[in-house]
Amino acid sequence: MSTPAHDESLKPNNFLRAIIERDLEAWGQLQDARRFAGSPGDAAHHAAGPLDPARIRTRFPPEPNGYLHIGHAKSICLNFGLARDYGGICHLRFDDTNPEKEEQEYVDAIKEMVAWLGWSWDAGGSSHLFQASDYFDFMYRAAEYLISAGLAYVDEQTPEQMRVNRGDFGTPGTNSPFRDRSPEENLLRFREMRDGKHPDGAMVLRAKIDMASPNINLRDPALYRIRRATHHNTGDTWCIYPMYTYAHPIEDALERITHSICTLEFEDQRPFYDWLLGHLADGGLLARPLPHQYEFGRLNLSYVVTSKRKLRQLVEEGHVSGWDDPRMPTLVGMRRRGYTPESIRNMVDSTGVTKQNAWIDYSVLDGYLRADLEGKAARAMAVIEPIKLKLTNWAEVFGSDAHREPCSAPAHPQLPELGQRSFSLGPEVWIEQEDFMEVPVKGYHRLYPGNKARLKYGYVIECSGCEKDAAGQVTAVLAKIVPDTKSGTPGADAVKVKGVITWVGAHEGVAAEVRLYDRLFTVPQPGTSDADFLSEINPQSCRVVQSWLEPSLAGASTDSRYQFERHGYFIADRKDHSADKPVFNKITGLKDGWGSK
Repeated sequence: MSTPAHDESLKPNNFLRAIIERDLEAWGQLQDARRFAGSPGDAAHHAAGPLDPARIRTRFPPEPNGYLHIGHAKSICLNFGLARDYGGICHLRFDDTNPEKEEQEYVDAIKEMVAWLGWSWDAGGSSHLFQASDYFDFMYRAAEYLISAGLAYVDEQTPEQMRVNRGDFGTPGTNSPFRDRSPEENLLRFREMRDGKHPDGAMVLRAKIDMASPNINLRDPALYRIRRATHHNTGDTWCIYPMYTYAHPIEDALERITHSICTLEFEDQRPFYDWLLGHLADGGLLARPLPHQYEFGRLNLSYVVTSKRKLRQLVEEGHVSGWDDPRMPTLVGMRRRGYTPESIRNMVDSTGVTKQNAWIDYSVLDGYLRADLEGKAARAMAVIEPIKLKLTNWAEVFGSDAHREPCSAPAHPQLPELGQRSFSLGPEVWIEQEDFMEVPVKGYHRLYPGNKARLKYGYVIECSGCEKDAAGQVTAVLAKIVPDTKSGTPGADAVKVKGVITWVGAHEGVAAEVRLYDRLFTVPQPGTSDADFLSEINPQSCRVVQSWLEPSLAGASTDSRYQFERHGYFIADRKDHSADKPVFNKITGLKDGWGSK
């Protein structure tokens, strides 16, 4: 898998690039201080290694407790992209410190989606795929060091007591009655925690910093808790697990990350990040120079939710068909819908990087998708909501009802190397229901009694009326062929018409299920008002119709994308499509139609 190319037109300068360029200039004289032993490790491990061949090291560190969504794409592309652009390496690391919520299923899905977006964690002949759980031994050793240095203690208050004594933004915290235990006592209790001698929740290990700090994150944050849970990687080896805020900085340091890039909600955690790494480096456990954390604004896409809790609720309560439902903002769902990795990367790159959270309208992403598909997707005719058109003078014009008139069109108008697609016209064809009006409205140029229109790539026809059932519903449209008007022949322009109609021959059309997807929610920022976000679901977000496709799509393979002329872009569904039962999903229209709805 190749790394996506760097497109300068889509990557404007931003504050992170300025920081990296500043750092690289400063490091030019200190390069011998940056050593990497080829694998994560402590200070002694890296001291014995060579100079780091990577100019910078970044990382994408997801917790494997769910499926990646469009918001994660920003962090993925930013971390991998900066490493690519500055001669560095980006690690894919699983922050798997919470065994109750993490599963191998999510690990596998995350790897698959990072690769699908076009990125690789392989560089320099080796893999840079890591998991926090492999560092549990070091994290425990680091915790014992902090206890011995008088920088951590075991607290036996109840969770409620700790919450109350922590204070709030206007009230300083109160020291725990266990805060002044000796290092020896704390070390004994911590080892008892490790050895399973206390029940879950009975005690925690806390850093000893400042209970009066205006930054509540520095009021003796928890480092370890007791939790008897089987871990997907370490099994039942541990009954204590490190807290994320403790584990994450250590992971960065062991992997020699230079720029730890995260979203703004972690900004208040940066002082603890620096406090922890500084003390462990002073104790000789971690190598300097240490990583530094930088925060950027989160990407929010309108008309979706990205809260894991809300996404899980949508799935578990059956509001969608699963994590890969094409209406979901998960990357697996967007892939199934037909979004391309290129369109997502281009959208992420073009929106830039700032220190403010941003809302991007969904139409922006669809714009990049159309731009990408326009030059790739082969064309085809499809009748999405069909009605029969009967050409009543067929035998008179061609001498027999059995005659089939051959027609053709380019597979792609700008890609002649893709060749031609062939189909034929017969006495009955399928057309769109909306292409006939018994009583036309002003400006309507398609079929109505007495009006002429062209069957695209075929003949001009003149509508003569319709057939109806007992209830008065139109069941078929009637028309006559205007002879000598076939497209591409000398007489094609002899009769001028304003309306052009797409069609599929009834004798050769491919029956297919077509799923017409739209935005899952009706409001731009679902879940941000007092209303239940479920009440904001768009009831028309998925319509399933039985349609007819031109014969060139009979052999369409799974995940093949097409532009259905006049309708938009469609993809053969990766889960349900087969040659015996074609299923196509609507990716997006030819233009943004949401504003008119």
